Amino acid sequence: MRLDANDFELLGLPVRHAQDAATLDSRWKALQAQVHPDRFAAEGASTQRVAMQWALRVNEAYQRLKDPLSRAAYLCELHGQPVQADTHTAMPAAFLMQQLSWREALESAETAEAVEALADEMALQRISLFARLAAQIDNEHDWPGAAAQVRALMFITRFAEDIDRRLDALVN
Repeated sequence: MRLDANDFELLGLPVRHAQDAATLDSRWKALQAQVHPDRFAAEGASTQRVAMQWALRVNEAYQRLKDPLSRAAYLCELHGQPVQADTHTAMPAAFLMQQLSWREALESAETAEAVEALADEMALQRISLFARLAAQIDNEHDWPGAAAQVRALMFITRFAEDIDRRLDALVN
């Protein structure tokens, strides 16, 4: 193992978006068992520091790869197409109009049922975008398209959080 290996290499996984969650979990647990600082308690401070670095690196890789959105963003970055969500905010007009429509629907929703209907619509859109993202990454290797799809999914994820907050406010 190398500290500078990419997350997929580190965890011994194929470099693709589609991942088996059980395999990811088992690889993480196996690596943690190998590098956990407690295994090196009898060693010197230097060895314990290295073990801590390894444990942190393995956890970092696991956290990034277990989340499909962060895994997709990481794959884009590995293939020379960083997502740059903070600076690359251009989106297709149709998506921008959909965002506006969703925001207006959330603002005008007065019942929990109306907010739940919007949440259901968002969930369907999210599923559709993730399916398209997986195809762009694993089949088409369309990194610019995948980066744009990641940015759209980031918006949808944030908007889903807004929906949850609004639903909580209506219910409580």
